[in-house]
Amino acid sequence: MVELMKAPYHLKKGQTMKIKQMVRTMTVREKIGQLFFVIGQDESMVDIAAFVQKYQPGGMMYRPATYKKIKRQIDTAQTASSIPMFIAANIESGGNGIVTEGTWVGMPLQIAATNNPENAYHLGHVAGAEAHQVGVNMAFAPIVDIDYNFRNPITNTRTFGDNSERVRVMAQEQIRGFSDNGILSVIKHFPGDGVDERDQHLLSSVNSLSAEEWMDSYGKLYHDFIQTGVSCIMVGHIYQPAWERKLSPKIKDSELLPASCSKLLVEGLLREKLGFNGLAITDATPMLGYTTIMSRSELLVTTINAGIDMLLFNKNIDEDYQAIYAALEDGRLSMERLEEAVTRILATKLAQGVLSDESERLADSEAPSKLDVKGHQQVAQAIAKQSVTLVKDREQYLPISPQRYPRIRLVVLGDLDDGGFKEGGKVGPLFKRQLEEAGFEVQLYDNKKLDFHEVFEEGIEDLQNKFDLALYVANIETASNQTVTRLSWNHLMAANAPWYEKDIPTVFISTANPYHLFDIPYVSTFINAYTGNPATIEATVRKITGQEAFEGISPIDPFCGEFLSQF
Repeated sequence: MVELMKAPYHLKKGQTMKIKQMVRTMTVREKIGQLFFVIGQDESMVDIAAFVQKYQPGGMMYRPATYKKIKRQIDTAQTASSIPMFIAANIESGGNGIVTEGTWVGMPLQIAATNNPENAYHLGHVAGAEAHQVGVNMAFAPIVDIDYNFRNPITNTRTFGDNSERVRVMAQEQIRGFSDNGILSVIKHFPGDGVDERDQHLLSSVNSLSAEEWMDSYGKLYHDFIQTGVSCIMVGHIYQPAWERKLSPKIKDSELLPASCSKLLVEGLLREKLGFNGLAITDATPMLGYTTIMSRSELLVTTINAGIDMLLFNKNIDEDYQAIYAALEDGRLSMERLEEAVTRILATKLAQGVLSDESERLADSEAPSKLDVKGHQQVAQAIAKQSVTLVKDREQYLPISPQRYPRIRLVVLGDLDDGGFKEGGKVGPLFKRQLEEAGFEVQLYDNKKLDFHEVFEEGIEDLQNKFDLALYVANIETASNQTVTRLSWNHLMAANAPWYEKDIPTVFISTANPYHLFDIPYVSTFINAYTGNPATIEATVRKITGQEAFEGISPIDPFCGEFLSQF
């Protein structure tokens, strides 16, 4: 039963009557439509208005596009919808998560490295302000996962680190920044990613903590957010075996389910134990961590029956809608359960101002011609200055100068475009330009055109005749559908690895994954920058050249365990 006059809705009696009346008068197809949170449709491929009128989805989630295009598409979709939709985006690290001209403020782990909660507010505020301008009303953020496992290829820089209290404080401030711009936060990913080392895009991952350990960490986090009125929680394709067994002692291993389709974890743990009365949304249902559990038609119904209210994305949309309709007809899904989910969706929209007679959205003729980002780049620059972290400088190679090391060999690792969550452009050219402007001669190492004489026959003296310092920059970003974020050297003799590190000064900078010391513990100088945006690269170059001090405090263990800190 949904209690609309209690948290997180706090509706008045008249408003609750309005919601009940709406649910009563909706057709079955309209009710089914509200369950679906579809991918944002592209005007070049689909008649957006016709799509919305046909399927009547409860929400749309858009990926980045230009300001004019994304605003036009969202306006078209909302105008065509009889019930205003949730319009969501992954704006975890800035407005660039929805608008290509938007500000890439910084990854959450970079914010945590400033050790200043005000910066988490600035992150939410900048991202929220830019997203609001194009009609977004919901953020699939903040991430409240705890980065316990340094091998996890998904949590990593998308989290606020490995300390649950820091996660709580930073996420609360990010939520406040979103809220001040009319953006509803969806915290994710219940029951908690970051324990396992696998990617739930590829298979269901496992939160293997005991029930007590879970309650002292993730459980406490979610309880605190629920107590402070969080309205929406995204439920991941993540097992939590200890709590399923605690709630159902006779459950067989073969009956365990990931949270996105587990009634024990949604109704039992999230709603009954933690007291969540709000809206539960799955993570993306095309992910292999979801699709491989059981037949899709059975799985969608099982998910709604588990207590989930909205399904994120679809495969064949007609097929997915029909699966819900067929379950209603044959009794596998009750009308009562469907209407409970629809009630939560509509009540959340009303409570958060999405469903209202008074819209703040501007008509196209009144909208500004471009995105307003005034002052936002300065926020990114301030965060960069406070966050770049010097992990170690054993041989005191820093600061570098053209007098000390006139010739630099620049070796760039990663810097790829493939995979989801990629935030910006490549860092290699930015570092090269910044260093050259500082007076260095920079030789960019070409991994695709190896010097075979150097690889097989040259020694230290030969290399010393070529360069004075080797600068490694790793931009190996977190991405969906990948198994690792580890260093991977050239297959031919590991030709691009710093085998000469004990003889030629070598500095290693990571602009993404902060755990590379696991693969290169012997390097003398190691810096974590967390984000590959221009502001952070500029700050990093200033710091390694001695123009400003390092201020960042590591929000994780960069040594990946006590042993590696001995190098």
